[in-house]
Amino acid sequence: MSHPDDIVSAVKSGQRRALAKLITRIESTRASDRALAEQAIAGLLGNAGNAIRIGISGVPGVGKSSFIETFGLHVIDQGHRVAVLAVDPSSPKTGGSILGDKTRMEKLARHPDAFIRPSPSGRSIGGVARRTRETIIAVEAAGFDVVLVETVGVGQSEYAVADLVDMFTLLVAPGGGDDLQGIKKGIVEMADLLVVTKSDGDLSAAANRAFHDYRSALQMLRPESDIWRAKVMKCSAHTGDGIDAVWDAMTEFRQIMTDTGQLAAKRADQAASWMWDEVTASLLEKVRAPDGPAAKLEAEVRNGTRIPSEAARLILSRFNA
Repeated sequence: MSHPDDIVSAVKSGQRRALAKLITRIESTRASDRALAEQAIAGLLGNAGNAIRIGISGVPGVGKSSFIETFGLHVIDQGHRVAVLAVDPSSPKTGGSILGDKTRMEKLARHPDAFIRPSPSGRSIGGVARRTRETIIAVEAAGFDVVLVETVGVGQSEYAVADLVDMFTLLVAPGGGDDLQGIKKGIVEMADLLVVTKSDGDLSAAANRAFHDYRSALQMLRPESDIWRAKVMKCSAHTGDGIDAVWDAMTEFRQIMTDTGQLAAKRADQAASWMWDEVTASLLEKVRAPDGPAAKLEAEVRNGTRIPSEAARLILSRFNA
């Protein structure tokens, strides 16, 4: 299938194989694949945008995959179709994703109303794959109305996920104050929803303490929005307790954002940010090409015959009109 119209038609009709092949082309670095993917995405744009887009993040070991599987199955039971875009760390040798989310979400991966796509993060800031935005459009056009973007972990660069989704959800493990010290304040401030995981069995008491600690901490922070104050919830992926309440909070957030017009405004800002990110990434690729204008200047910087600031100015001067 090599014509954009054929790809668009197949994806819109819900053909999973066509969707997977399109995403492979979206992620490809080959110019021919990129050109075909861009044409297909442009053709699918009118059929996208109706899903709720949720970012899921948290430190390693917090239970992101377990949460997503239990949560995804619950949402499917409510009549929805779920796409999970799990951005894996890239292998430094091959560039491929190395965690294998399909093996960590076995039940969800087998469900006919779910689609899981692990993608290598590559050199993207915050572990959010550069082409995730286009992949979101593709899965929405294929009929998936709940899109979950799972990010690699929590760090300063995780802010990138905010430019992809409607709602940012931060998962935190039982441990209360100890974990609170280990998570950057900015990430907590950015979250629309904090969910304490593993709230069952021997960890129930610790989960309760963490719940109250985070709720107290959030009360001391200035809300990011004047229409929504971030909520703290707790749940268990093992027993399913609290999962329905988490989904209810997400749908409430989506409804408030839609009714006030802030969802449309946020997505407009994200589209503009997407454009500028593409400009930046494309320019860097062009400048850093082995046969590009920077190669000789870089060599001179390395051997100490030219200072970096002068080399940077000379590179930029080549783009002046």
